[in-house]
Amino acid sequence: MSSSIGEIFRLTTFGESHGPAVGGVIDGIPSGVEIDFDKINLALTRRKPGSSKFHSQRNEKDIPEFLSGICNGVSLGTPIAFIIRNNDHKSADYNNLKEVLRPSHADYTYLKKYGLRDHRGGGRASARETTSWVVAGSIASQILNRNGISVKSYVSSIGKIDLDIHYSELNLDKTFENEVRCPSSVHAKKMKEKINECIESGDTLGGRISTIIFGLPAGVGEPVFNKLNADIGKVILGVNACKAIEFGSGFSGTKNSGSQENDQLYFDSKNKSVMSKTNNSGGIQGGISNGMDIFFNSYFKPVSSISTMQESVNINNENIKFSIDGRHDPCVVPRAVPVVSSITSIILLDHLLMNKTSKISNL
Repeated sequence: MSSSIGEIFRLTTFGESHGPAVGGVIDGIPSGVEIDFDKINLALTRRKPGSSKFHSQRNEKDIPEFLSGICNGVSLGTPIAFIIRNNDHKSADYNNLKEVLRPSHADYTYLKKYGLRDHRGGGRASARETTSWVVAGSIASQILNRNGISVKSYVSSIGKIDLDIHYSELNLDKTFENEVRCPSSVHAKKMKEKINECIESGDTLGGRISTIIFGLPAGVGEPVFNKLNADIGKVILGVNACKAIEFGSGFSGTKNSGSQENDQLYFDSKNKSVMSKTNNSGGIQGGISNGMDIFFNSYFKPVSSISTMQESVNINNENIKFSIDGRHDPCVVPRAVPVVSSITSIILLDHLLMNKTSKISNL
């Protein structure tokens, strides 16, 4: 079931980058949920290509067609099936790559696993797959929002340009006011300049996305093998080009002593809840939410499709030199922002639904 995610709120996806459509089936959504289609379309617009010179120039409309599970804008409690048609796939752009195994792509590994591969845009390995995640994630986020829970993601670094400012000091509502999805206009300008340099040179850049989950109550998570951070980590690492994830103080926290890293507790009489003075744990302890903000960073490699000359091997095991034409992102990080928020929202809603079965009082 490698094309499915979730235990109760479950998404199963299908489709290839250059096939007629991509899509999915959502199981487990409660009945009576009002679906805001404008919010779904907004999330898809933020992910779709062709909206900026900083993104792939593939021009897809990305308008979902819902086939079941919704009547008069309200969920029926039955599976919601949808498709998103591929209207601007130019398979001819990949004719010269039919026998080429592109460096750092999934060409070689798919070939070894399946004995064949779809060379047209990478098939199932394409980031086109994430379109379906955004549809399901938008529906999940709408349910979360109505329960006081929100997920905010933004670009915090591109290349060596680092937004080293705590999220509490940023206005995250400004994230989508620029093409690089960075809430700091000063840093966004520098990031755009750096991406422009890569466009001119035919190269690409990677970066970091920071994500914060606000409003999730304490007690959400399923030890031992479905810890909240483990489930989030698994799906985030499944996002195309993602190479690493860290929660809380993450990699830097490994350099501290226990006395520096421990989150000391106190009782907040105003909120009548246990809080911690710091949040180095990133809102999760023992795989269960502790009521603090959950925050994590995800790291993305530079896009593998570059237009400069490269060395590789073809399907006949011959050493070759080649270059890639076509339409590709110079930096995938900005377009990955809504993807990270969406896939996180799916996991959160799934865990909240699972959490309802973990206490005797709820049975």
